[in-house]
Amino acid sequence: MRNVLSKALLIVLLAAAYPAMAGPGHDHGDEAAPVASSNSPKRLPDGSVFLPKLSQRQLAVRTIIAEKKDLPQAFELVGRVVMDPNAGGKVQPTVAGRIEAGPKGLPSLGQTVRQGEVLAYVRPSTGAIERANQTAQAAELRSAKGLAEKRLARLKQLEGSVPQKEIEAAQAEVQSANDRLAAIGGSLSSREALVAPVSGVIAATNIVAGQVVDAREVLFEIIDLSRLRIEAIAHDAALVGNIATATARTALNESLPLEFVGAGRALREQTIPIQFRIGKGKDDKAPALTVGQSVRVVTQTKTTVAGVAVPASAIVKSPSNQDVVWVHTNAEQFVQRPVRYSSLDANTVTVIDGLRGDERVVVQGAPLVNQVR
Repeated sequence: MRNVLSKALLIVLLAAAYPAMAGPGHDHGDEAAPVASSNSPKRLPDGSVFLPKLSQRQLAVRTIIAEKKDLPQAFELVGRVVMDPNAGGKVQPTVAGRIEAGPKGLPSLGQTVRQGEVLAYVRPSTGAIERANQTAQAAELRSAKGLAEKRLARLKQLEGSVPQKEIEAAQAEVQSANDRLAAIGGSLSSREALVAPVSGVIAATNIVAGQVVDAREVLFEIIDLSRLRIEAIAHDAALVGNIATATARTALNESLPLEFVGAGRALREQTIPIQFRIGKGKDDKAPALTVGQSVRVVTQTKTTVAGVAVPASAIVKSPSNQDVVWVHTNAEQFVQRPVRYSSLDANTVTVIDGLRGDERVVVQGAPLVNQVR
């Protein structure tokens, strides 16, 4: 029995002394076994994010220390770009007729024009009967003019033997016939000149050469791009007298300073229209806007509210679609905080609830931190 146990123990020891060999197709060559890295960005079980310093530099994460103070209460309004009535206009004919090119041809979109410049002509369209009546009336006036001129010539030959008042009356009759004939002839061959009411650029054109247009039809729209306005709509009349400052933000995230012009006192579709004048930016250039373009208007009121001002880029959405900011709690750890906020201006928001005044908030790279899993 002892011999059998000794042989079994010897077999086990020999098997442990030789390495196990994998079968064909199951060996991994000289590949090293993967080692789990503990120094990579990851989401911790409590919802916070571990982000090493190297990753923070690669993601360009920037933070600021939140400061709680009284800030203006702001409201966000929907606005659109409109033309200044003193720096824009429409060109309309007063008669129906056929379009003829102006001295420089028909203007094209975006072309710069000056006030008083002739853009096109309208040749009035008249019916056959109307033209025939005007032609007959012109013939009668020419006949009357000839008789008046002959009578005036006879009276001048008898000057001294006829009263002077008869000669003057004959002269007035000849002059009247000339003026009436000129008016009739002008109506038969004249054309209406369409001139630019203001200086600016052609924003819209709806004609081609030879086109027949009606009276009061809008043919051109001219806009001075340096004097555009923003029209917003408000639902509360109390906001009109409480506006301190305002800014507009375009779809390209361009921030524009606004100056309050005035507000309507009659409801338009149950809303109050408010107009702002677009101020000059830092580079003193006209903004790239078009009439009718939608913008977001943020108005700051004279009423204040306690909160923390942070850039709008600091607000991100959590997986549960909740507004959160990321707070830098220590060197390599970030914690999300649910917040309530309102707009402060076109690029900044006021966090009303969810932040203390001494926390370090991520203001650049927050969406990248939010994506760490």
